[in-house]
Order: sequence, then structure tokens, then C-alpha cells
Amino acid sequence: MPGSMKIDMHSQHFPLNEPLQAYIKRRINFALGSQYNNIMRIAVKLSDSKESSGANGKRCQILVKLAGQADVVIEDIQAQIYVAIDRAASRASRSVTRRIARVRNKALRAPDISVADYYSLSDEDDNDPLNSEFVEFTEYPTNTAEEGVTR
Repeated sequence: MPGSMKIDMHSQHFPLNEPLQAYIKRRINFALGSQYNNIMRIAVKLSDSKESSGANGKRCQILVKLAGQADVVIEDIQAQIYVAIDRAASRASRSVTRRIARVRNKALRAPDISVADYYSLSDEDDNDPLNSEFVEFTEYPTNTAEEGVTR
């Protein structure tokens, strides 16, 4: 890994202390470090979550901005913040890896043929619709023997 990733961290309604910041950095680097070259930015937002049932929990949202692709947004809510960070980081890792692999496989499946390669193929005369003979138009003679025929 050519250095550590830039991770933006924010928290709402509770302090983002130094041990928590170190844990987030370590967990995100472990989960997404293999995809370092494809990631532009990572943002982690921690907040309290109150469910409609009245249960309290901690929410971890991870936003991963990928180069030339749509953003990956993962959210997880757990009773403990460390568990929410772990689960969100591992889900982000799977999602980012899958998205990058999908783009890579799509590029590998695309035909890699240039115009010069196309015209250097040996069977170009048989199957190329551009090499078909064009119908030659001839001018009609101005003095026709038939009368009443207009062209």
C-alpha cells in the first residue's frame, strides 16, 4: 500500500475520541487497503440512531468515492459502535471489490479490435458489407423510341 488512505471522520451526539479514530483508520485500511488505487475518498459518519420501536443504537455510515464510478454507501446500525464499524467496513469491502471486478470484467469482455486490425483480416472480402459492389446508375438516353413513357 503506497501510504495510508485519507479518511474523513465525523460524529454526531457523541465524542470522536482518539482511540475510536485509530480503530476506524485501522479497520478501513484493513478492509479497503487492497483497492487503494481505485478509491478517491472515504467518509465515515457515526451517529446515534433511535428506532421507531424505541431501541437505541449506533449508526455507522461509510461513503466510498470510486474513480469513474458511482459512490458506494454502506450503513449499519448496532448496539455497540465498534460492531457497527466492523460490519459496515466489511460490507463496504465486499461492495467495492465486487463493483471494481464488474467494471474490470466488462472491460475484458469488450472486443479489442482496431480499425486497422479489422481491415487486415483475411476474410474481409467475403463478409464485409462495406465491400459489396454498388449498383451503378446509368443515364437514361434522352431520345427514347417509346413514346408516352416518362422517366
